[in-house]
Amino acid sequence: MTSTNITEAATSKFVRIKEGDLDLQLHYNDAGSGAETVVMLHGSGPGASGWANFNRNVEPLVSAGYRVILMDCPGWSKSDPIVCTGSRSELNARALKGLLDAIGLDKVHIIGNSMGGHSAVAFALFNPARVGKLVLMGGGTGGPSQFVPMPTEGIKLLQGLYREPTIEALKKMMSVFVFDSSSLTEELYQARLDNMMSRRDHLENFVKSLAANPKQFTDYGPRLGEISAQTLVIWGRDDRFVPMDIGLRLLWGMPNAELHIFNRCGHWAQWEHADKFNRMVLDFLAN
Repeated sequence: MTSTNITEAATSKFVRIKEGDLDLQLHYNDAGSGAETVVMLHGSGPGASGWANFNRNVEPLVSAGYRVILMDCPGWSKSDPIVCTGSRSELNARALKGLLDAIGLDKVHIIGNSMGGHSAVAFALFNPARVGKLVLMGGGTGGPSQFVPMPTEGIKLLQGLYREPTIEALKKMMSVFVFDSSSLTEELYQARLDNMMSRRDHLENFVKSLAANPKQFTDYGPRLGEISAQTLVIWGRDDRFVPMDIGLRLLWGMPNAELHIFNRCGHWAQWEHADKFNRMVLDFLAN
């Protein structure tokens, strides 16, 4: 697949998965055809999708010879709606297992941002033989920060946006999502708002999920030592959603982890510092 047709529409696919108690349709993007596959898992913001989170990162991986899968988690974008009353991390991990089984992939590298990081860790704990390498940004385990009151400023704004999905609330959340909000265009805001409003059921179900279980993301701190996969942890120094000391918890707990911290960076390292992020990830995967 060449760069000219690596678009959301050209790579868009659907699959029906049946995994445990899950029986639903997932949407995913599928680009490239390499011998090794990289799966990217997005964060939990309203209107999020695999493509919205990682569109600056797909082409470099495909050009380097990887197949790239972007999974829209249950309850986001074009995937089926769901109310999660248990662990969202483990729900997404089961969905990923169902997706990999359905499309015939055994072992993959996983890149996870925020909620996607939590989900990648859950997948690695329950399916260790199916994980190559891990890249975790702004997430990986729940649990409290030692320095910042929880929930953080960003998480409060995110949850508020689910309850009041307006352009004003979106801009307020996005203003702390990245370090330099001047890089966010009106077109980006509008695209995110359109994505949110096209699936009001996803917004409503997220609020219902929080009411049923306020702690959607499992604290895997005590189990991090079980993960032997080589792991690159990437964090923004200025992350106002998931504080930097959570990244240190991952580094302390995972025996084969290394940590890179971007200065002048918020919660979206793969977007804010895309070029360097892509180079780092390619080097990590190849070596």
